[in-house]
Amino acid sequence: MTQAATHKRDEQKPRRSPLRETLEIVITVAIVLIVSAALKLFVIDIYSVPTGSMIPTIELNDRIFTEKITPHFHNTKPQEIVTFQDPMDATRILVKRVIAIGGQTVDLRNGVVYIDNVAQDEPYTHGKPSYPLDNLAGNVGIVYPYTVPDGMIWVMGDNRTDSSDSRYFGPISENDVMAHALGVVWPLNHFGGFN
Repeated sequence: MTQAATHKRDEQKPRRSPLRETLEIVITVAIVLIVSAALKLFVIDIYSVPTGSMIPTIELNDRIFTEKITPHFHNTKPQEIVTFQDPMDATRILVKRVIAIGGQTVDLRNGVVYIDNVAQDEPYTHGKPSYPLDNLAGNVGIVYPYTVPDGMIWVMGDNRTDSSDSRYFGPISENDVMAHALGVVWPLNHFGGFN
């Protein structure tokens, strides 16, 4: 192809106006923002953990990666780490470990958690004892052994000596589980998934 033919073909391409280019950029940015917001709202999220109730599994100020799809399609299982709205303060999101599900009986004996009369192996507590709490929220009445009602879950922090959990506010509804925590994403020296 000759240089003249190439030049003529280039001249035939319609030029886009600056207004059209600006509009395309604005639309692209809007689509990216909408998709990002939808992902955060319905699929994934990252939370900064402001308390030490899950130490050592999750350290103070760790950022955890969560997914929001699984809780809608399968029942929560013991040992999973979940996020949910604080039953005592709707402005806070809590992260705790599921210890028992509806129909199971929780007992705390001599600092050990028993589920259906079976002592639990809980290496994530690093030997911290699990005792009932002296003060309970509002009119919550927990008497051990305690059978978790159907549709509810019993949650506890891994830092058993410094966690306000189901021992304080009682069981929570499975429907209140917002997300399943997958692992720590920041800081990098804590990076990793949960067992």
